[in-house]
Amino acid sequence: MNALVPAFRHLSPAGGRGQLSILAFHRVLAEGDALFPDVPDTRRFARILTWLKGWFNVLPLDDAVGRLSRGELPERAAVITFDDGYADNYTQALPLLRQHGMSATFFVATGFLDGGRMWNDTIIEAIRGCRLDTVDLSAIGLSRIPLTSVSERRSAIEQCIKALKYRPLAERMASAEQVAHAAQATLPHDLMMTSADVRELHRNGMQVGAHTVSHPILTRLTRDDAHAEIAGSRAKLEELLDASVNAFAYPNGKAGDDYSDEHVALVREIGFACALSTNPGAAGKASDLMQLPRFTPWDRTSFRFGARLLANLASERRRSRSDADKRERIQL
Repeated sequence: MNALVPAFRHLSPAGGRGQLSILAFHRVLAEGDALFPDVPDTRRFARILTWLKGWFNVLPLDDAVGRLSRGELPERAAVITFDDGYADNYTQALPLLRQHGMSATFFVATGFLDGGRMWNDTIIEAIRGCRLDTVDLSAIGLSRIPLTSVSERRSAIEQCIKALKYRPLAERMASAEQVAHAAQATLPHDLMMTSADVRELHRNGMQVGAHTVSHPILTRLTRDDAHAEIAGSRAKLEELLDASVNAFAYPNGKAGDDYSDEHVALVREIGFACALSTNPGAAGKASDLMQLPRFTPWDRTSFRFGARLLANLASERRRSRSDADKRERIQL
C-alpha cells in the first residue's frame, strides 16, 4: 500500500503547488446492503480509512482550506466529508474516525433532523419494503414494474429517482409519497441524525457544515428560495451548536445542473468561508473556494482505490497546466 506514497507525493507536493484531495461519502452501514453494494459498511470504511491514513495527511476542512489559500498545504493533503446527515454518520462512521484519529466534516440538510426522511429514501425504503411482485407507478408517469429480484428492485429505485430528481421540490416530495402508497410499505423514521447526534459530532471534534434545509436542486428555485434554503440551514446549525458554521456543500453538487454562478455568489454573500461541489478533481491554490471539487473512488482493493485517486490528481494537474497555458497565450 505504501508503495503508492511516492506517486502521491509527486502529484500532491507541499506548498503552493500542492493539491487537496477532498473525498465525499454519504453513509457507512452496519452491514452491507444488497440493493446498494457500493455503499461502504463498517468493515469496508475501516479499510478505506487505513488506506487514507497511509497515503495522505488528512486534515480538518477549515485547516485545509486556510492552508490551501495561503499556499501552505502539507504534501499529500486530504479531507474527508459526509453529505446529508444520515444517522449512521454518528453511530457507525464517528467511532471509526475516532479509532483512526481522523477528522471529517458532516454536511447536514437540517430539515430532516429528528425523524425526517429524504425523498429518495422514501422511494428506496418503499421499494425495499414492498411485499408485492409488481408495483404500479403510473401515478408518477412510469409503468407497472416487477419486483421479484434484487436487481429488479434496484432498477425500480433507479427509474423512480431518475424520473423525480429534477421535478419541483413539492412535486418531488408528493410523488415520492405516491410511490410509497403504491408499494404499500411501512417506512422508517430513524434514517437521519437527531439534533443531539449532530451536537455530539461537534463535541467529538468533527466539523459540521450546511447543506440546505430540504436538499433541493438549487437551479430549480427562485433566488429568494435558494437564499432561504442556504441561509436557513446555516442558521439552524449555528443555533444547534452554538458555534459558527463556515462551510457549505451544494445538494447534488454538479455545476450547471444543480447549482449556478448565482448560487456561488449567494454562498459568498451569506458569508461562508468555502463551499464544496461534487465536480471531480482536486483543489489547488487557484481554485475557487466557493466550489471546491470532490472525488471518491468506488474500488474495493487498495491498489485500485489508490490508483483512481492518483488519476484524479493527475487529471487536475493537467487541467491546471492547460488553463495556465491559455491564460499565458491570452496575455501574449
